[in-house]
Amino acid sequence: MNLLRHIRACNSYRPERFLPLLLDGERVGHLRRDNAEILRRFPAVFEIGADAAVLRVKGDAAARTAALDAVVEALVAEGLVAKWRNEVFAVSSRWGAPPVFSLDRGAVSFFGVRAYGVHMNGYRREKDGVWLWIGRRSPVKLVSPGKLDNLVAGGMGGGLGATETLVKEAEEEASIPEALVARARAVGAVSYKMEVPQGLRDDVLFLYDLETPASFEPQNRDGEIVEFMLMKASDALARVGDGDDFKFNVNLTIIDFALRHGLLTPENPDYMPLLVGLHRGGE
Repeated sequence: MNLLRHIRACNSYRPERFLPLLLDGERVGHLRRDNAEILRRFPAVFEIGADAAVLRVKGDAAARTAALDAVVEALVAEGLVAKWRNEVFAVSSRWGAPPVFSLDRGAVSFFGVRAYGVHMNGYRREKDGVWLWIGRRSPVKLVSPGKLDNLVAGGMGGGLGATETLVKEAEEEASIPEALVARARAVGAVSYKMEVPQGLRDDVLFLYDLETPASFEPQNRDGEIVEFMLMKASDALARVGDGDDFKFNVNLTIIDFALRHGLLTPENPDYMPLLVGLHRGGE
């Protein structure tokens, strides 16, 4: 069982291939060098140097957002941004800082800005151990079609916070009432920096555990999940280690669950590399 390969796959970021995207001296993104060259065509918005790219738009967050929207529309028209999703992510220099601009979700990886999401493990305790609720993604999903997923997962967009996003996604993806979601425990986060064809995914996923009652049966409402199944947690971990059945970042959330619930112990020689590797993108 090789779990570390998923850590490596999600941390394929090589700093020499990217320029920091700076605003007022603070990094707000990572531009791959070929993408930075494309942005030279917008000198009113970007200054591209040898060691950094600078967002040079004057004014407030709304002015920056408007300028970036115009750039993104041009990139979409040229096929350089894969899809215009009409969902915006607020961008800041660090978690908890005020947003400095908003960016269409479809362009997040092009600019390598940090994106935040929530993932919730739904589990049930049985006599033979812990079982996880696992969803299968729709075959028409843009990202990881047909792969296995957590019970609930989604990006934090549209100005919603972590708890608000969790409640929204839980209702849409699994028909979980807010009263049950309120019993979920925040248990930490995983982070990674992963080079992708469009640029870089610099992601932080806030993690939640929800012990579900025996009567609970998830039902999808938004068409993003085609089926749910109960899977013994040890079997889910084995599938992570032996194959690629799960969405790339869900592999990390299941490894984290296994570490916290004692399915992986310090006797495993990869225990420490796994612990550290789940947070390699967090700096």
